Amino acid sequence: MLPLLCAAQFMVVLDIAIVNVALPSIQADLAMSQNSLQWVVIAYGLMLGGFLLLGGRLADLLGRKRVLISGLAIFTAASLLAGLAESAELLIASRALQGFGAAMIPPAALSILAVTFEEGAARNRALGFFGAVAGISATVGVIASGLLTDGPGWRAIFLLNVPIGIALIAMAARFLRGEARDVTGESFDIAGAVTLTGSILLIVYALSQGPDDGWVAWSTLGLFAGAAALMVAFLAVESTSREPLIPGMAVRNRTLVAANLSALFTFGTFFALIFLGTLLMQQVLGYSPTKTGVAWVATSGISFFAAGLTGSKLAAVLGPRTLLIGGQALLAVAMLLLARVPADADYWTDLLPAFLLAGIAVGAAAPAVQIAALAGVEERLTGLASGLVETSREIGGAIGVAVTATVLASQAGLDGFRAAFVALAVIAALGAVSSTLAFPLHDHERIDA
Repeated sequence: MLPLLCAAQFMVVLDIAIVNVALPSIQADLAMSQNSLQWVVIAYGLMLGGFLLLGGRLADLLGRKRVLISGLAIFTAASLLAGLAESAELLIASRALQGFGAAMIPPAALSILAVTFEEGAARNRALGFFGAVAGISATVGVIASGLLTDGPGWRAIFLLNVPIGIALIAMAARFLRGEARDVTGESFDIAGAVTLTGSILLIVYALSQGPDDGWVAWSTLGLFAGAAALMVAFLAVESTSREPLIPGMAVRNRTLVAANLSALFTFGTFFALIFLGTLLMQQVLGYSPTKTGVAWVATSGISFFAAGLTGSKLAAVLGPRTLLIGGQALLAVAMLLLARVPADADYWTDLLPAFLLAGIAVGAAAPAVQIAALAGVEERLTGLASGLVETSREIGGAIGVAVTATVLASQAGLDGFRAAFVALAVIAALGAVSSTLAFPLHDHERIDA
């Protein structure tokens, strides 16, 4: 069962990064404008980030197996549509549908994992492997994108999901235990779901558009204002709802809140590193798409090893707090190393040390975030907790890329890359500080849900 859940998570995160290297080929084949092209990326991330929390709550209310299979089915069908798309409009719509299906998968999978493995060593080992998949999938996406684009073509990056998705659906139907769900007396906080999801969608969209439109442009400010208004409406709804979307006990769980902050900073740094590092290698160092993808192998490999070690050994000895402080501090050091790269940088001496440090850091942090997020959470709320931490991860990535793109555009050439890496070092360092302050010093100080 664990390989099934890890494979589902891998496919979701892979599709965040896998289109990036293929964008020039997609643009040429479908005659897309530059403005339309960005929506191939934005549409997926927007729907994924916006509906993760709702997906988690649906898993709690309707059944984790049912929601996981539904998400896989939507994702697989949308992948087929994307691979066969003959127009920009159909491709973008397919990517949006992909993102919606994907939003149901991680919280359901993580919730199944949480209720299957008892809290402690067994769950930590499982989350170590699950976190390893999360850590390496973005870099594997870049590698696969380069190889597939240079080989069979960009359509293969979507069509490859179809047989994999069908196999995962069959395995989930066969091997996952179904849950009886009597929702006759249940009430679902529709107003809360609509207002919160709308607010998240506007935030993610504003962060995606900000670097292009300008942060003080009326369009950008209007999006943030709309997101704030919807968030206020959500809080008002929650204060009067009999069955709130986010029960008060969730926000009183100090470890869960700290885990979400850590996810925000950790993946805000790491996803932006993939974005910035890929541009650096292709635009400054002259790497081909395939060479760029292969350059990330070291990060993926060391990340997988570190995550497995974290789940099986280190989590029990050091605890999530120490691992997250150390992981984010290592990320900051890696970013500072990259901020010093010369224009004729050598991969082995200038890039590889930083890539290895970043892999170790995210390999330690990814399972630690999930262990902390699920610690002490009641079984009936594991989907919600999973959805919260996955949402923080996606919003963190959007913020990190937006900050990076803005800083990169502020200065020309290599100076822009150096300034952007310094900005990422600051984000990672802020994450280490937040983990130091937000987490309880000892497990027994945690406020359980």
